[in-house]
Amino acid sequence: MTEEKPAVPAMIVEKDAAITVGDGAVLRANIYRPTAPGRHPVIMALGIYGKDAHFADAYKPLWDVLKKLYPDIDQNGTSGRYLRWENVDPERWVPHGYVVITVDARGSGKSPGYLDPLSPRETQDFYDAVEWAAQQPWSNGKVGLLGISYFAMKQWQVAALRPPHLAAIVPWEGNCDTYREWSHHGGISANSFLTAWWPRQVLPNQHGNAQTHHRDRDTGERTTGAPLSPALLAANRATHHEDAGAHPLDDAWFRQRTADLARIEVPLLSAGNWGGIGLHLRGNIEGYLRAGSREKWLSMHIGTHFESFYLPEYVALQRRFLDHYLKGIDNGWEEEPPVRLAVRRPDGATTRLEHEWPLARTQWTKLYLDAERRDLVSKLPAAPASASYEALGDGVHFSTPPFTSETEYTGPLMARLWIKSSTVDMDIFATLRLFDPADQEVVFVGASEPVPVTRGWLRASHRRLDQERSTHYRPWHPHTSVEKLTPGQIYDVDVEIWPTSIVVPEGYRLVLTVQGKDFEFPGIPGRMLHNDLQDRPATEFGGVNTIFTGGDYASYMLMPLIPQ
Repeated sequence: MTEEKPAVPAMIVEKDAAITVGDGAVLRANIYRPTAPGRHPVIMALGIYGKDAHFADAYKPLWDVLKKLYPDIDQNGTSGRYLRWENVDPERWVPHGYVVITVDARGSGKSPGYLDPLSPRETQDFYDAVEWAAQQPWSNGKVGLLGISYFAMKQWQVAALRPPHLAAIVPWEGNCDTYREWSHHGGISANSFLTAWWPRQVLPNQHGNAQTHHRDRDTGERTTGAPLSPALLAANRATHHEDAGAHPLDDAWFRQRTADLARIEVPLLSAGNWGGIGLHLRGNIEGYLRAGSREKWLSMHIGTHFESFYLPEYVALQRRFLDHYLKGIDNGWEEEPPVRLAVRRPDGATTRLEHEWPLARTQWTKLYLDAERRDLVSKLPAAPASASYEALGDGVHFSTPPFTSETEYTGPLMARLWIKSSTVDMDIFATLRLFDPADQEVVFVGASEPVPVTRGWLRASHRRLDQERSTHYRPWHPHTSVEKLTPGQIYDVDVEIWPTSIVVPEGYRLVLTVQGKDFEFPGIPGRMLHNDLQDRPATEFGGVNTIFTGGDYASYMLMPLIPQ
């Protein structure tokens, strides 16, 4: 006998529903709602990846990975027919009394108009879409937002506009600072991701793209609407990746595309990934800390960029939060500790609930660099020393001795370095790595690529600090001015290193690698690289760099030690 699979739920599906926004433009949306009469809460997402492009068709390699990790993603209660990249599965939500709406942003998919990702106009469209949904006869007037990455970035933006009927948001692995997390790390252009993202993920779904490979499984038609001529297609879009590169400082262009987090009032559950270094880690923590919401929670997990969003335990977490704020269910959510952490180990992680971030019991501990011995030590070396390296070479490495007992570091990190360059500028790439007793490096599963423990970046000419926003554990660089170096002169700089959680077992050691280029694992090419020759000309960034340690040059890493 063959075991019967649970029935796929019935629901009402409305494709290409028209949403008229404030300037008269019409966006197209897919609406999935219960067959039962009545008014239901809405879960909405707006983005540029296509409401009609199936996950398995648009991102087959990643779909295959997800299927191995979670074979039931399209089984046991769902047909998987409506699964879309970085969106909820309607068949997992509608049976629980939710209306699910996915909106093609202006200029993408079936929504005509000018494609301008992350723009103020796009955010205002989202505001209008939220208000439209709240007023429909099948809506209870409460709208929640849920989605990954781009669909999370838009949540931060629109929540800051305070749509009256927005009731809760769940930004899952989505940055909130368009300059520091999306475009420029430490002031260094993160060009490789954006230049690959634009033609691979954005242009195939531009409205009117007759050459798209995306097809609607239901109709066999293009997911991008009526075709436009190549000239009109090009005229109907911004060049986001080029625009971002044309703004090397955190100017008005970026500020228009970065939410004023203090204006966010709605309850929020911010979920980040320790392996999301470079894109989907810092923003979820910063968003949690700086949002004006009185009711807010932070959840940090491990794994790939997409598995956590779909795994049953995480769907249950999302639903419990939204049940409380969209349905008014008294499920005890408000008593949930505000911080949920996956405390990471070389072989996995354990979940721990906390009450604040950073943790109140943190013992801020300095590990001093010793250039003479290439060590990381607990006491400042008395004798000054220096270590020089070719900026575009392998850099220098500073290692702790093997740990004599299990030690946990969870929280923000930073490094103060005394530096010198033979040129007028210097890019600092600081990578924290973990090695086992056999001297094999531990490579962690990342959101989108294998990752070390964590990373940090700084362009030395952006070294100026905002003293009011900086803390002793997290420097804040305004990135609004350029102050070139005098070749041969020594400077002290503070480098923000992205937060982490790692339990270092006995016998393992930590290594800080400092380079003038991206760190990459041997044989594993990096995905999020900083190799724009216009941003990093060799005449300025290809010289000889020097780090000074000991004596008057207290170069150190500040580590968030958590006592046992």
